Amino acid sequence: MRLSGGTARGRHLRARGSRGVRPTAGRVTDALFNSLGPRVADARVLDLFAGTGRLGMEALSRGAREAVFVERDPRNAAAIKENLETVGLGPRAQVRRGNALTAVVSLAAEGRRFDLIILDPPYGRGLARETLGRVAATTVLAEGGLAIAEGHWRDDPGQVPGLECVRALRYGETAVWIYAKSAKKEEGV
Repeated sequence: MRLSGGTARGRHLRARGSRGVRPTAGRVTDALFNSLGPRVADARVLDLFAGTGRLGMEALSRGAREAVFVERDPRNAAAIKENLETVGLGPRAQVRRGNALTAVVSLAAEGRRFDLIILDPPYGRGLARETLGRVAATTVLAEGGLAIAEGHWRDDPGQVPGLECVRALRYGETAVWIYAKSAKKEEGV
């Protein structure tokens, strides 16, 4: 597995964490970041369910200002830290070990705001929808920011109150859903 763009392009990442982690395919990563284009430059990025950390590192390599990685498995979190240092992206990154759903609430309580929130939860558990719901219910997504969920195409998060799906992409069995804050105000708010 390697980074495909930016300053660390071509640098290999080691995946030493727990088994069962499925890194995002290179073609999906390339298509996603190519579609985001200049939005990545100077962005504050939150990589939830980070796994190998590849998506957040790709953002850093392509010019993101900072990235916070949230990963519950200690072996994966350690591998992310090691890879960040190896490819020279460590100074602009923070790795937090813990539950992604809890981290969204904690980061919002700390006043943290992110321009890009990337989540790639385990497939088939409804975690993309649940996590997007938490993102929508907090202030962790900056104004004008995007929440990007990856998963099996059958795991479509659908409508999420407070967020609007602005784009859906499919690559074989994998799908990517891009959400922005809903322009519509909830009635009574």
